[in-house]
Amino acid sequence: MRIGIDISQIVYRTGVSTYTENLVKSLFEIDKENQYVLFGGSLRRREGLLTFARELDYKYKARVQSRLFRFPPTLLDLLWNRLHIIPVERFIGRVNVFHSSDWVQPPSYSFRVTTIHDLSPLRFPKLTHPKIVEVTQRRLKWVKKEVDRVIVPSHATYEDLLILGFKKSKIRIIPEAADDYFKPASLKDQAIVKKKYKLDDFILAVGTNKRKNLDRIISAFDLARAGKGFKLVVVGEKTEGLEERRGIVYTGHISKEDLRRLYSAALCLVYPSLYEGFGLPILEAFACNCPVVTSNLSSLPEVAGKAAIMVDPFSVNSIAEGISKAIKRRKGLIRAGKKRLSYFSWERTALLTLSVYRESLL
Repeated sequence: MRIGIDISQIVYRTGVSTYTENLVKSLFEIDKENQYVLFGGSLRRREGLLTFARELDYKYKARVQSRLFRFPPTLLDLLWNRLHIIPVERFIGRVNVFHSSDWVQPPSYSFRVTTIHDLSPLRFPKLTHPKIVEVTQRRLKWVKKEVDRVIVPSHATYEDLLILGFKKSKIRIIPEAADDYFKPASLKDQAIVKKKYKLDDFILAVGTNKRKNLDRIISAFDLARAGKGFKLVVVGEKTEGLEERRGIVYTGHISKEDLRRLYSAALCLVYPSLYEGFGLPILEAFACNCPVVTSNLSSLPEVAGKAAIMVDPFSVNSIAEGISKAIKRRKGLIRAGKKRLSYFSWERTALLTLSVYRESLL
């Protein structure tokens, strides 16, 4: 088979970027039979696409081709989500399978596959930029009408699609995994990141999007640290409405290396999100020997299993109690996290995805 994959989203340093990069690399490791053509469109970040493609071309030259263009996302949204014209084959040639991105759904003559990571723009439209809500709605219209298989990372997202009227027979649940980059940092590396942000003991929160429930995390932090000296480190930019407060450190955008160090040095990760399609930070924390406090709803129990402290994300007291429990049970939670991590791997994700591609032959 000749398989096309849209890799445009790898340049954005998001969970979708992690998924796309690791899926493609793992597919090339396990699949010695099929040919791949990588489509990418970006105006300002095309160099990132070129760097990724060159690395793959060097290692898997006989089995991969790249078709990368200076197409801004807004142009692809216009062509493929709004007008729905010009088949993707015009840019990449004939393929047997085309795996589209989470941003646009092009017309194609092939067996069409896409991944829907979550439906947060539709579930929480008031917490999402209006442009993203509109793009998601336009794309999903074509996904529902034309796509042959839809991959989702969790039963929670599967149920969301059923509510929207998607056919069960088209949906395949394939869990994701932590980036292999995440592993315990040395004490020296932990000391480096603590010095950088002027830290001693601290708990960690990842993300400042409203869905991440940061207001309640901050209130729970105030309760849990009563009489204790630890800080709250928030990975992300301080957004409007978040006050500068003593004991809270906002890191802004950081490197993967600093994130790995922070996971490894933290007393625990506090991740009581209101909604996630999967929840990669849970697995990243497990991989870095970091105990986890997370929500008892959405996809998060599927990812965490029994290896995390589960809390009611709408209750500040529940989150605060979860933080205290995680700190007290730190060693046991680290062991449980390592065990839980073994259930997820990019090799397994790639194998299951390849089996979806092979459904085109049936």
